[in-house]
Amino acid sequence: MNSELDNTDPIALFAEWYGEAAACGLKEPTAVTLATADAQGCPTARMVLLKSHDENGFVFYTNRESRKGDALAENPFAALCFYWPPLGRQVRVEGAVAPVTDAEADDYFASRDKQSQIGAWASAQSRPLESRFAFEKEIARYAAKYVVGSVPRPPHWSGYRIAPARIEFWSEGAFRLHDRRVFTRQGNGWSIQRLYP
Repeated sequence: MNSELDNTDPIALFAEWYGEAAACGLKEPTAVTLATADAQGCPTARMVLLKSHDENGFVFYTNRESRKGDALAENPFAALCFYWPPLGRQVRVEGAVAPVTDAEADDYFASRDKQSQIGAWASAQSRPLESRFAFEKEIARYAAKYVVGSVPRPPHWSGYRIAPARIEFWSEGAFRLHDRRVFTRQGNGWSIQRLYP
């Protein structure tokens, strides 16, 4: 078994694994599957990019009027699944979701490339699009509107933070004898348990 999984702080262990994933040559180590469910419990999943992580949770940004935004408004719980094939590692995170503060969203939005900022204004994410040309017209309209100066953050664009209640670390083993350890939130601490693969 992996001695590294004897770490009793899952946030520190995630930071270690994440750092190693970022250093191993992956094109996008921040890519993570986000699973949500609507008010009826119907699940859906998609890829997002992790933008920050600390003891308070895992943060991603999106259009709040998108399908994922609608689901999170109805059912504010989600799961993340990271998979880093070169390292033979997977991390699963589950917990309650809350919006980030306006100040956090403003700071992150200001750090984005201007074309990405304009795209956030131009895209009515998840809603029907009559043609690619219609989208390109919207991009051109907002590019002209914000040709000079900074681009403000759209009111419908922000971030979400998943406060982890459960974090599972999976490490690939030979002959499918994988190593799994799950951390479950208990008050201010964590309970730790190994699982059969």
